[in-house]
Amino acid sequence: MTTTIGTAVRIRGARRVFAGRTVLDGVDLDIAPGEFVALLGASGSGKSTLLRGLGGLDRGFTGSFAAPASKAIVFQEHRLIPWMSVWRNVVLGVNRATKARAITALEEVGLAAKADVWPATLSGGEAQRVALARALVRNPELLLLDEPFGALDALTRLKAQALVARLWTQHRQAVLLVTHDVEEALLLADRALVLRDGRIAESFEITVARPRSVLDPTFSELRRRLLLALGVDPEAPTGADHE
Repeated sequence: MTTTIGTAVRIRGARRVFAGRTVLDGVDLDIAPGEFVALLGASGSGKSTLLRGLGGLDRGFTGSFAAPASKAIVFQEHRLIPWMSVWRNVVLGVNRATKARAITALEEVGLAAKADVWPATLSGGEAQRVALARALVRNPELLLLDEPFGALDALTRLKAQALVARLWTQHRQAVLLVTHDVEEALLLADRALVLRDGRIAESFEITVARPRSVLDPTFSELRRRLLLALGVDPEAPTGADHE
């Protein structure tokens, strides 16, 4: 289904049941063109399930999904094919795939020099940057990010977050980020949503000016409110798994 003018994503009444257990029960969600939305919730709340439904990877939903035909997904695992060079991984499945097109995408993530190497030679952060390049080469109107930094160490994660922020500023596609990290959501998104009891229970507008700092008082207050919405002690250590 195509989207209406002014809306990149429109979900109505999305419901998903697994083995008699209702995970999502009537989710409604709109995302505007160019809007960056973060989705948080407890473990098993259905965050990734909703993303997969929106990405067309799960056909077991009832309800309606309207999204651009041009979309790309980045998962927590980079899912690179080990027997193909980096540049061939980037353009796999892309019409009129050329090395030049792959290198253009790799340049955006700072890895043009790695175009001809094998995925096994990459660090975890580099492999995830290749996965981002593979998504960007498709020029998507909608980018779906399913905890893409979850497997990275803390320093690499911060660098990857900064990269995504820069790429989004350049391309301005609609983004849905599934994350368990409250600070990540507040650093990157325009809006943070809390998924609870099968529905989107709370929504937080993030109006802190970019680039954002965790030291900003408004940021700190939003962090406190979002943690409370997730049922987490605001004094819990930063970066803890809030699922």
